[in-house]
Amino acid sequence: MAVTDEAIEKIKGMIVSGALRPGDRLPKESELAAELGLSRNSLREAVRALSLIRILDVRQGDGTYVTSLDPQLLLEALSFVVDFHRDDTVLEFLAVRRILEPAATALATPRISEAQLDALEERLDALGSRPSVEQLVACDLEFHRGIVRSSGNSVLCSLLDGLSGPTTRARVWRGLTQEDAVERTLREHRAILGALRARDAEAARSWATVHIASVEQWLRAAL
Repeated sequence: MAVTDEAIEKIKGMIVSGALRPGDRLPKESELAAELGLSRNSLREAVRALSLIRILDVRQGDGTYVTSLDPQLLLEALSFVVDFHRDDTVLEFLAVRRILEPAATALATPRISEAQLDALEERLDALGSRPSVEQLVACDLEFHRGIVRSSGNSVLCSLLDGLSGPTTRARVWRGLTQEDAVERTLREHRAILGALRARDAEAARSWATVHIASVEQWLRAAL
């Protein structure tokens, strides 16, 4: 194991064990290096690496702190990596979304409020029957984000938020080239909304699966 990797593992061990908690300030560099049996250089590299993935927060003139370790903060690193995807991995992103989002939709079914459902319906009504592809995709992103936020699982919400970006272009492409894409998307949104209003988690899960799978199947055929 490289010395920097060893240093990262030792700091991670302190956080996992509870020796360092969210918001705690790390001991002085010389003290921490001696405590962990590390060189100051390897410790410094480890701190730099952990700050890049939002585990540590280096504050100039103040010290180094453990962040809040909030899932949304930590998963920003995933969003950064996702931004570098290649076009041929979009199907893989869609496959992961097809696994996760129906589960999130089912979790949201008993939790989403009537006011939230009304807001989603109003947004769909405002689109009308013949929205532009750009309007439809923007609404699609907000529609699913609103449902997933109601799942009560912040990790799942952050993961799906990160996965949405790479599939946006595929959704626009489908809307422009598939004859009934707009009508089909609106119909599936209404079906998901209806299942949520009926508090039918399995129907909501099924419609969310159908909705995402239709984009995946179209893209697979198009490629």
